[in-house]
Amino acid sequence: MNPNESIYENLGGAERLRKLVEVFYGKVQAHPRLGPLFPADISPVMDKQYRFLTQFFGGPPLYSEVYGHPMMRARHMHVPITEERSEEWLNCMGEALEETGVEEPLRTFVLQRLAGPARHFVNMPAESD
Repeated sequence: MNPNESIYENLGGAERLRKLVEVFYGKVQAHPRLGPLFPADISPVMDKQYRFLTQFFGGPPLYSEVYGHPMMRARHMHVPITEERSEEWLNCMGEALEETGVEEPLRTFVLQRLAGPARHFVNMPAESD
């Protein structure tokens, strides 16, 4: 990990970030509790995520150029997000980072950077069994 570069650059730029998003959403779609939260046609969601992560990780402001200010919590209020789902989302991302060859300490750094927003999106109490 080069501390003089952005996370976006450390991840390998556009091509590697797009691959990460593809692998990540494959895991999300297959997840029994996360998959049902997403539409069958996941392509628009993947494009938004790619744009957001590009911007969030210090690359070009692709998300804001198309959708304006991210306001991510407000944009996710319609989705039932519990603490458990937030953690499952982060676990899927961790698996995707590993599968796409992102090495330590960058993998842990990326997950730590995403943990704050992921937990901020929680908008429901824990599910009861």
